[in-house]
Amino acid sequence: MGTVKPKKNQLNALDLLVMQHDQVEELISQLEEDDLEVDKKRVLFRELADNVAAHATMEEQIFYPAIRAKQTEEILLESTEEHLAIRRVLADLLETDLDDPRFEARLSVLKEQIEHHAREEEEKELFPKLRRLMPAEELDALGSEMLALFERLMTQDPRLEVPKQTDKPARV
Repeated sequence: MGTVKPKKNQLNALDLLVMQHDQVEELISQLEEDDLEVDKKRVLFRELADNVAAHATMEEQIFYPAIRAKQTEEILLESTEEHLAIRRVLADLLETDLDDPRFEARLSVLKEQIEHHAREEEEKELFPKLRRLMPAEELDALGSEMLALFERLMTQDPRLEVPKQTDKPARV
């Protein structure tokens, strides 16, 4: 699947995040297929782990600081705690053999945490609030900056940094 490529004239921070949430959920669905060969499963899992790691880092380094002043601090504190929980499960998965029965159980937990986090951002307070408070040009510029960082991170195997990021949540 690779890096998320938004359609021209549709790039804004919120659309980018939704597209990445959807892509991660699709990767998880592919990993859950019963007849998946181990080599394909390994490739899909690395792609998933890299996407999750790069997405969380991009949100924490660019998105959350940019929106902090938009009456979102409480939401962001919860979001960074959710990222920490996701990183912890991802770190466990990275250490689990693909044929270990715990892999499927941990993948299921990761899926639940990611779906909860994505729906909470997209549907509850955060994205609706930002759509009301932020001008389209600001969201567009933020989206471009976020995508540039995401693409750079994806060239660096970001999953390898996850085990070092499980002791405390990112600062907002």
